[in-house]
Amino acid sequence: MSKKFVYSFKEGRAEMKKLLGGKGANLAEMVHIGLPVPMGFTVTTEACLDYYKQGGKISDEIMAQIFNALEELENQMGKKLGDKNDPLLVSVRSGAVISMPGMMDTILNLGLNDESVKGLAKSTKNERFAYDSYRRFIQMFGDVVLEIEHDKFEQVIDKVKAEKNVDMDTDLDANDWQKVIEQYKEIIKQETGKSFPQEPKEQLVMAIEAVFRSWNNQRAKVYRRINKIPDDLGTAVNVQTMVFGNKGEDSGTGVAFTRNPSTGENKVYGEFLMNAQGEDVVAGIRTPKGITELENVMPEVYKQFINVCETLEKHYKDMQDIEFTIENGKLYMLQTRSGKRTAQAAVKIAVEMVKEGLINKNDALLRVSPDQVVTLLHRRIDPEAEVEVLAKGLPASPGAGSGQVAFDPDESEELGKQGKKVILVRMETTPDDIHGIVMAQGVLTSRGGMTSHAAVVARGMGKPCICGCDAIKIDYEKQEFTVGGKTVKKGDLISIDGSTGQVILGDVPMIEPDLSDEFQELLKWANDVKAIGVRANADAPDDAKTAREFGAEGIGLCRTEHMFMAQDRLPIVQQMILSETLEQREEALAKLLPIQQKDFEGILEAMQGLPVTIRLLDPPLHEFLPNAEELITEIAELKQGNNAKELEEKREMLKKVRALKELNPMLGLRGCRLGLVHPEIYKMQVKAMIKAACSLAKRDIKVKLEIEIPLVGHENELEKLRQLADETAKEIIAQEGVSVDYIIGTMIELPRACLTANEIAKHADFFSFGTNDLTQTTFGFSRDDAEAKFLPYYIDEKILPDNPFAVLDRKGVGSLMKTAVKLGREVKPDLLIGICGEHGGEPSSVEFCHDIGLNFVSCSPYRVPIAILAAAQAQLKNQR
Repeated sequence: MSKKFVYSFKEGRAEMKKLLGGKGANLAEMVHIGLPVPMGFTVTTEACLDYYKQGGKISDEIMAQIFNALEELENQMGKKLGDKNDPLLVSVRSGAVISMPGMMDTILNLGLNDESVKGLAKSTKNERFAYDSYRRFIQMFGDVVLEIEHDKFEQVIDKVKAEKNVDMDTDLDANDWQKVIEQYKEIIKQETGKSFPQEPKEQLVMAIEAVFRSWNNQRAKVYRRINKIPDDLGTAVNVQTMVFGNKGEDSGTGVAFTRNPSTGENKVYGEFLMNAQGEDVVAGIRTPKGITELENVMPEVYKQFINVCETLEKHYKDMQDIEFTIENGKLYMLQTRSGKRTAQAAVKIAVEMVKEGLINKNDALLRVSPDQVVTLLHRRIDPEAEVEVLAKGLPASPGAGSGQVAFDPDESEELGKQGKKVILVRMETTPDDIHGIVMAQGVLTSRGGMTSHAAVVARGMGKPCICGCDAIKIDYEKQEFTVGGKTVKKGDLISIDGSTGQVILGDVPMIEPDLSDEFQELLKWANDVKAIGVRANADAPDDAKTAREFGAEGIGLCRTEHMFMAQDRLPIVQQMILSETLEQREEALAKLLPIQQKDFEGILEAMQGLPVTIRLLDPPLHEFLPNAEELITEIAELKQGNNAKELEEKREMLKKVRALKELNPMLGLRGCRLGLVHPEIYKMQVKAMIKAACSLAKRDIKVKLEIEIPLVGHENELEKLRQLADETAKEIIAQEGVSVDYIIGTMIELPRACLTANEIAKHADFFSFGTNDLTQTTFGFSRDDAEAKFLPYYIDEKILPDNPFAVLDRKGVGSLMKTAVKLGREVKPDLLIGICGEHGGEPSSVEFCHDIGLNFVSCSPYRVPIAILAAAQAQLKNQR
């Protein structure tokens, strides 16, 4: 038996979505449950793929099945396609497997020609309606099938309206439309060299081919890329008997949602127009009426419509997006699909449907996308606002902010203290800019990637950030940036949207985050279901408190270097770096010790006995020193004055900066290498941690300390540093006379560490994957350079499916992680293993961590709810 490529609506069901597309499967399902649906048939997605395989041609076999289905439809309706007395007319619509609203093409009123239009006029006793329908068909066919510019047709209507001195299409009569039709046919002859096709079956085949072609139109390809929809699914084509909403005042058309798609309120939401066809509702030519007004116009139809909405919701157990037409007082359903909704509505609908008994808690958890949750946790730009977009960069930290432009972090701090709103604009940020970031509403940089300093710090603080926006040219001297011929000066107002990467001129209306009761309830259900722990990356007590409020079960990464960046500490850190002797260095470290101890006490106390992983110093020392170029400029200026002491200090600083300069600092003297070469630094930090733990223990505050040694690549590195940490800890515990619990582990962020995890595990109580560096060292990518220079191209050209610094690379980095887990647990079956890279808050990466048996993920505080929901969904998909 030959393969079936065409199904009547009676033959399909909802579960045949992959074959019939979303629209075809849902039309068939509505027929099955007894709803009023105009009959028709679906040409499958496999026919579309075959069309492309045949080099853009419908095979004879598929053509025969199409004509057989058409004949069956004609028999069912008692009419022939394009009959000159009483014609059957059809619509031809696309229907992708995954909904792509408005991305592909539709043709209405197919089957009309110069003869059948007269039959339509006679059978409906409505000449104006018949010729209006014919001109609509020619216009759509010309635009979609023959690819003639839409405006050429619109200009004809505008001209005829002007001649008649009327404003609305509805003011034109049958004679006017006949004039329009003749001019339309002339346009088609001029543009294509051929007459408008009069044979209905030829029209049908050409229309089906056009819908297949629309699968690969530019807007559809862009939509698929943005929404990560595969290119090889193809589209189905639905051929459906036409019903007309434009037959008179007892006919109409509309679009509705079974609940409010913006708020989630359990109330039908939509609009309709009487005496109109579907495109009139969305074209904006006439103003539609709210759906509840239909009750006044046609009470019986409205009652039936509300019943249909309830039937569809109960059947699909989800909010539906419905298209309908009323023809001569009879209601017809043209489409139903799961309705697109805001994050706020998604949460409300999911939770309320559980309470209504429509779905269970697990279904509700799977209904809300973790990515949607992001918008609930941050301010966002009002989608109704009109904005002037200046440029687009990398969306490095979600949320939105407005403020006056400041190019200098000191100025940002000063203005912030005065209560003014500031956007800090820099080429890139460094650790010394932290005070300016703290006081800013958001950060915009022209360089750097999604995991650059600015991005990581902003995410941790819950501030919006756009990085790598190379379209803006910053001039620090003039205190301005230029983009696309526009100049934005210091003090000018701009807004940034860290969720989209858009830089917007001026102040724009914002929507404040709202964590509803339904959201809190959904998170509670997620916590009850998930199998993997969720911790937060936090570097200060306030971050730790925020993390706890969002539901974090501990701190998975506390970066001690961020504590060194505060303005009151940086000079001491620089003194330590500039020290010529061990004694001088230890003197500076002694000043830092009580400061670090106080920091650690604050974080450990805030977490109230939950685990806190504190990482020993990781970055290279030059990051704490000024930029060499800035120092050279300052030295040149000082030479003009008479401050010899400061000039000498700057010269010494420049000498040290040059001495510490490395060709590739990310692979140089940093992490555990720094601790081995300068053990006094790590010793001070361990002392501060243990003193903090002891101080809290004396106040009966429970502490669970995890000391983390970064960038280990060889077991000998960890063995030596573990010994140093253990000896230091025992010495302080003996001095303080109290007992505290601590464990010592390492970050796994180098391929060699993964491949020799069995050897490293002998000296570790826990592993924590640092996947930012592990991704860098696996791909051989320099993070910031890759994101700024070539990663966008790689993703556009599908060389890589995603940015590997945003979405964990399962095949490469993931394989190394699996190896490390397997080898580590061969040595220590109960080895605690987590992840603390930025991937810890990305839903697909959280799912992978769940699947390979990690104990916890750790992410920035504002991503904790996203990770909790993603972890629950991972457990529901793959029970652990």
